[in-house]
Amino acid sequence: MKTVYALLLFLSLIYVTSCQENFDPRSLPRPLRVDFRKKIFTLEAVILHCNSWRFAVEANNLSPWKTIPKKCKDYVDDYMNSKGYKSDLERVSKEARLYASSVELKGDGKDIWVFDVDETLLSNLPYYADHGYGLEAFDDVAFDKWVDQGRAKAIKSSLKLYEELVKLGFKVFLLTGRTERHRNITVENLTKSGFHGWEKLILRGAEDHGKPATQFKSEKRGQMVAEGYCIHGNSGDQWSDLLGSPMSVRSFKLPNPMYYIA
Repeated sequence: MKTVYALLLFLSLIYVTSCQENFDPRSLPRPLRVDFRKKIFTLEAVILHCNSWRFAVEANNLSPWKTIPKKCKDYVDDYMNSKGYKSDLERVSKEARLYASSVELKGDGKDIWVFDVDETLLSNLPYYADHGYGLEAFDDVAFDKWVDQGRAKAIKSSLKLYEELVKLGFKVFLLTGRTERHRNITVENLTKSGFHGWEKLILRGAEDHGKPATQFKSEKRGQMVAEGYCIHGNSGDQWSDLLGSPMSVRSFKLPNPMYYIA
């Protein structure tokens, strides 16, 4: 880290000298000192704080929260656009594939896997990039306008898992908090992104308005079980995608430090 700051200082001096033919180094303030230790300590403290905060988010140890900490905006930006985020996604997908390949299917068409959609199959990162990566409070009207564009891209590791599950013989159920109004654009967006052959796409109907996500998704999974389906796996980026009763045999939480849905 000290090397980085020293390099930046060196490059800035080169820039100054290149722009001034008669540059006099004696014109710099004396003594020329940069307090590296203070800057490094501050940066390390922010990173440490935001690392701990993100861990608490993923472990579901935080109380319901509406926005990310202000000091963590750049941290979340860096993480969501980094190899680290992709690696975390790939790890979840890999573990899910290993588990799925070990399941002995009954072959009666009742073995299923449940997927959430947003930040699980489709990435809305461009939308959140325009809204501070979670620094702004969620605006459902603005988000709906984004959804209506159908521009969300497939999360590649999730698409790979999805395709593998279909090949293995699982029936795939998509269970999303999006409303029925968005059915057509959601189908179009998913299909365009490479997702094909799901068994059911379940969205919020009028009767689900106002229900917390955990309740809504638990009820829908309950209906699946009542119809004789066995939920072997469930993938989602929110704990509300996974918790409640009935639960799947195995649940797989994808990383998402940008927002929280109860």
